Amino acid sequence: MPDVHGVLIIARNGDRTEFYQDPYTYEPSYTESTPLGAVESHQLGCYLRSTYLNPSSPSHIQGIRADLVQNDQVLVHAKAGGEGTAVFDSAIAVLQGLFPPNSGNLIHLANGTEIVTPLGGYQYIPVEMAPSNVDRALESWTECPAFEQHIKSVYASEGFKETVKSSGPFFGAVRDYVFGRSTALENAWNIYDFINAQLTHNQTYAYRLPPTFIEQAHGYANYHENAIFSDKETGGIGNIAGRTILNTILHTLQRITFDEDPLRLLLLETSYQPFISLFHMLELVNEHPQLAAIPNHASALAFEILRGPPPELREFLRIKFKNGTDDEFQTYPVFGHQGDIAVTEFLYRLENFAISSQKQWESACGIHSGYFGITSATESMNMLFAAFSVFLLLGVFVLSWFKRRRDTYVPVREVHVVSNEKGRLLP
Repeated sequence: MPDVHGVLIIARNGDRTEFYQDPYTYEPSYTESTPLGAVESHQLGCYLRSTYLNPSSPSHIQGIRADLVQNDQVLVHAKAGGEGTAVFDSAIAVLQGLFPPNSGNLIHLANGTEIVTPLGGYQYIPVEMAPSNVDRALESWTECPAFEQHIKSVYASEGFKETVKSSGPFFGAVRDYVFGRSTALENAWNIYDFINAQLTHNQTYAYRLPPTFIEQAHGYANYHENAIFSDKETGGIGNIAGRTILNTILHTLQRITFDEDPLRLLLLETSYQPFISLFHMLELVNEHPQLAAIPNHASALAFEILRGPPPELREFLRIKFKNGTDDEFQTYPVFGHQGDIAVTEFLYRLENFAISSQKQWESACGIHSGYFGITSATESMNMLFAAFSVFLLLGVFVLSWFKRRRDTYVPVREVHVVSNEKGRLLP
């Protein structure tokens, strides 16, 4: 068995409250995580720990520190837009499972006092998030005119029109159980999400929902989201969710594989959309059509970087998927391979389809604002800090200039102000 040199994990958030998305623009509404979602994500973190941080596991990451986190070995990004609140909470819960509290997480002070971090040695791991309005790596499909046109094209397609006809009986019958929500195939995601949230958290609703309704709603939502977040062309606008996250994937593979870089584990906590696009871009749906669907909460897609024993010098990639908390990782060869794929081939096949900057995203979306350069959460924050620094230096310069003017000013004459006995000012 080759050694696992590093792993990139894309994880979906856990359970949350109802989440509405506009069926024509995918503008999101507010949602928040639930205790169930935190438990689901924590279970995922525990599973990842037993798989990748346990020295007795065949998938153990070589050289990673498992007891106390070494922050230069672990990098975490969480989506800010859309379901951002639930996504961030899920990332924290996954990390609690990956790196549980350890009583060895302590410090000795100069006076001899021993201080253990709160909660019995809780491990604080940085989570990077981009501002929601520039989170184009993990939410690239909103405010994108070309993607909105793609949605219209899907709705106008013959296949969609045929499905509208065949789904008519269900959407007619479900009307009494969605309380005024639009019962059209275009709104399939919101119908399913509402029913699923109510079925999970509302016992009265669960008692009266007819059998098979949740399965039918789920099926039509799968059809809808798979049509929206895929494309016949790998570089098509329908795959934009996969194309933007792909930049981070490729960059991380290069860091772990080619550089003398300590990074061993990257966690990308996000929502369901990139999964669907990536499954199409990697041609997984060709052999496994069940993947052309919405992944369950707390699902995970793993990219394992493998190094064989000498004289093999190349690194290989093994891709695994775990659909929710009930399943184990299953291996899925990509691009028609029967086994692992060389990292170099993987990079070569996909590097031209990755969207790596704000400028490229705007070009793909048909936007011409002239603003460009944001490629990640870190870079966006660097730009904000740089802009702030420029304004700060400008302010210091202006204040210094006025101070010099004041210090060198010499009055040409003195003006005395006096008052008469009635208190009136006189020149």
